[in-house]
Amino acid sequence: MSAVEEALRVNIGERTDTEIRQIAEPLWRELVRSSNEGKYGEFVKNFSRAFALAMNEVAVNHQFANSELARNLSEDFDFLGIIRRGEHVTVLYRQRSTKKRGEWLGRLVLGYEDGEVRIFAASIF
Repeated sequence: MSAVEEALRVNIGERTDTEIRQIAEPLWRELVRSSNEGKYGEFVKNFSRAFALAMNEVAVNHQFANSELARNLSEDFDFLGIIRRGEHVTVLYRQRSTKKRGEWLGRLVLGYEDGEVRIFAASIF
């Protein structure tokens, strides 16, 4: 069975925590980087189709322009855990800012779409 066929067959929730972290952390780093740089195209490039449509460019650019947190995320974050639910996993991070004191909860929801891991939701609160 090829790697693509394997990816199509396996529910992401069936992967080990280590495998999920290896998939999630580069995606989270890319979101942090592209958010800090205000690059919409880079920010949404790994989103599922439905999530990308929901996160239209005008709304995201407004967030980039008006949110001090969204443009000043620290690359220093801590993995907190994984929640498995149906065909998706939620990966949680402790996120910091380079400008604001405190910590935020980062949430990344992953699943498969067309045989590739995609981001189905992402937020910091």
